[in-house]
Amino acid sequence: MSSNEFDLIVIGAGATGSSIAYEGVKRGLNVAMLDEGDIGGGTSSRSTKLLHGGVRYLELAFKTFDSAQLQLVREALLERHHWIKQAPFLAHPLEIVIPSENHLKNTYYRIGLGLYDMLSGSKNIGSSRFLSNFQLHDLLPLLSKSLSSGIAYTDGQFNDSRLNLLLALTAERSGAILRSRCKVMDFLRQSDGKLIGVLSEDSSGQQEEWKANVIVNATGIYADKIRQLADSNLPSKLLVSRGIHLVLENNLCPKNVGLLLPNTNDGRVLFLLPFFGRTQVGTTDKPCEIKEAQIPSLGEENYLLRYVKQLFPDLKKPVVKSLWAGGRPLVKPPESSKESSRLVREHEIETLPCGLISAMGGKWTSCRLIALDTLEAVEQFIGQKLPQPKLLPLIGSSTCFDKTLKLLFEQRALLSQYLPNSLHKEKQIDHLQSNYGLEALSIISNYEFSQLEPLSSVIPLTHAEIIHAIRFEHAKTPTDILARRCRLAMVDLPESKRLLSLVQEELNRFGFPKGSLELEN
Repeated sequence: MSSNEFDLIVIGAGATGSSIAYEGVKRGLNVAMLDEGDIGGGTSSRSTKLLHGGVRYLELAFKTFDSAQLQLVREALLERHHWIKQAPFLAHPLEIVIPSENHLKNTYYRIGLGLYDMLSGSKNIGSSRFLSNFQLHDLLPLLSKSLSSGIAYTDGQFNDSRLNLLLALTAERSGAILRSRCKVMDFLRQSDGKLIGVLSEDSSGQQEEWKANVIVNATGIYADKIRQLADSNLPSKLLVSRGIHLVLENNLCPKNVGLLLPNTNDGRVLFLLPFFGRTQVGTTDKPCEIKEAQIPSLGEENYLLRYVKQLFPDLKKPVVKSLWAGGRPLVKPPESSKESSRLVREHEIETLPCGLISAMGGKWTSCRLIALDTLEAVEQFIGQKLPQPKLLPLIGSSTCFDKTLKLLFEQRALLSQYLPNSLHKEKQIDHLQSNYGLEALSIISNYEFSQLEPLSSVIPLTHAEIIHAIRFEHAKTPTDILARRCRLAMVDLPESKRLLSLVQEELNRFGFPKGSLELEN
């Protein structure tokens, strides 16, 4: 059994854990990050893929006169701007329409979204605007004619699994140790009960001891399990709510403008968003047990499809090409019986007497804020300030937004010269840059010309990228590669299964056992 010593151990490699590891190495910490599954293999790769302040939360803030919720919206709006500037190849502004059947509702939405713009201040990424009947149906041609006008506003859309991965890989490249398929089995303790490390076990049964000054629990919906491993007497703090998304083959957003239904009959929010030439629909909000968090139900699928047919009555037949679910970790409010759809996803940082620091709740947009709050708790625990962060651009980005955009533009011509001619060449360049940013050219230049032919017209994944994901991106199963390193399985599951044998062949060549391609795990 081997033993390793670190300043900080982070349990969990989702959005929160990877952000903590990234911010930790920026401050000179020696970090290890361990995850029982794949990097971003849970909820962090199953989001609605929006960077947003939360239009619903803004409405709740005013209905309940809650200034704290209003502050959460503002903070998230500032973070929305941060991510778009930090990684413009992964994140971009997206205009979203709220349709209406009367002027009164339009006025209501216009006032609320005007405030949404104001809360962004100088970090606003696009102003809301009124849409006439003609403008609305020009943007969304199949939308029900009963919806006569609307308001458009702007939020951010991003690739959640790639951002998660690049945060983790940037931390690793800067010295962090990253270990996936590495389950924490127990804690190592001093005689007084203080935690000094963890005992892990990998998929082969090999155990290791990891020692650290500080241990952070960033396991999302599993945070209570780790907390209770540290102290079996602790009550649970989280409510798990399942949200499902489906992807339609039908492109209902041909002008790359999304749609938001702010209030379904049962008080939920429904999005229809452009997604790789298809339409992503979601989400539901149903309290569930952890074991059911990634298993979509037929009832939830039908619920979403009913709204699709209601909003787009001329759509002949919605064709579902992919379906997935994720569990949201919601911090329980004390002595409250609120429905999960009414809970604001704020976070909580807890430090137990034994020393375990847990980062719980929150949402993707605010994961950097959660990481910074966690590091403040680390400072309090060790009794000293951490060094000021060094500049550490995300892999694929440069030191500033404008420089990144300039270099991406220049790289396009070089990629065009290097790639084989095909019907999907421009789409392939877009795909490579949106996955790898400024590293796209250096990555593909390491492979044979024959390995750069697009394997699919849906997403032009190449053989070279499959190998790269295994060699350099910790991919160990078909789902790692086809659902998270590239989004093909999340966009078109049957199409991704067509490539399963090729992916499995490469995994076998690198010594990984045969695996299935499933989104429900």
